[in-house]
Amino acid sequence: MKLGIVGLPNVGKSTLFNALTKAGAEAANYPFCTIEPNVGIVPVPDERLDVLAKMYNPEKVTPTTIEFVDIAGLVKGASKGEGLGNKFLSHIREVDAIVHVVRCFEDSDIVHVDGSISPVRDIETIETELILADLEVMERRVEKTRKMLKSGDKKYKIELDVYERILKTLEEGKTVRSMDFDQDEKKIADELFLITSKPVLYAANVSEEDISSEKDNALLKELSDYSNKEGSEVMTVCAKIEEEIAQLDEGEREEFLKGLGLSESGLSKLIKKSYRLLGLISFLTAGPKEVRAWTISEGLKAPQAAGKIHSDFERGFIRAEVISFEELVECGSYNAAKEKGLVRSEGKDYVIKDGDVVLFRFNV
Repeated sequence: MKLGIVGLPNVGKSTLFNALTKAGAEAANYPFCTIEPNVGIVPVPDERLDVLAKMYNPEKVTPTTIEFVDIAGLVKGASKGEGLGNKFLSHIREVDAIVHVVRCFEDSDIVHVDGSISPVRDIETIETELILADLEVMERRVEKTRKMLKSGDKKYKIELDVYERILKTLEEGKTVRSMDFDQDEKKIADELFLITSKPVLYAANVSEEDISSEKDNALLKELSDYSNKEGSEVMTVCAKIEEEIAQLDEGEREEFLKGLGLSESGLSKLIKKSYRLLGLISFLTAGPKEVRAWTISEGLKAPQAAGKIHSDFERGFIRAEVISFEELVECGSYNAAKEKGLVRSEGKDYVIKDGDVVLFRFNV
């Protein structure tokens, strides 16, 4: 899963990115990996792995990971090359979802690029740039497809109908994600990698005072009202607090969060919401060699889930031996669960559920 973090200058975007990637790396004892200056890979916090590790005492524990891309250069005119322009656009086209950091705090020491704080105005500034960037792509695509129509191939007529609908929507100043597509149209639209087709999660960056009590924050209310109309989700985070959390070890981190009246860190909250946004779940594999989490799309059947581990598993799939994490923990061991008849043998039509502990049987 790859998430692109966007936002105007001085909204706390890079502070949040640095804090999230550092905190994530330390929390799971996983080496922080920088692919390039603005990309960080972070292990997904999953308490179930710790429980299984105590049960199996494996040689290694491998969490699933999430990739954060801190997308720089986003200012008014980015679609025309202002700021880092094209570099920013190439990065954002590759992500699965966008985390849009929106400033919802007042601070006279931190200047806002537009001179005042307005979450909705900030969102619209960025959204306009994304729409303009997609518009440019679609104008070229429509022109090219109209020429291809002369070949007489019917597929170009089907594609052109979808492209022209998308172009019209963008010209009206609306995003592609606001459109309705049937299954075939969605396939055509997905192949375009348009920025405004990606789901968005708004991260409201609030002050330290507002993180535990959000009721009196008028800026946050403005953002929530806007996101409700749009059908997007909002999560609150305090980039400053996340920065402090990143400096602490795990034990201190829990105490610090408790003192603030928080049950989890911003990283944990962000990952959970992102999973839900993208329709993702995790299944688990466990044994003496390794305890591991695997991320898949919700609704995936057993053979395809097995293919995430290795293509041979899918090709030679025989069956999946499955037990829910909760049942396994209740029994205390895999053997005890088997004796009680709780380990089920599932075939190729079984849909994997979140928290399933699975042993795949295959023959190639």
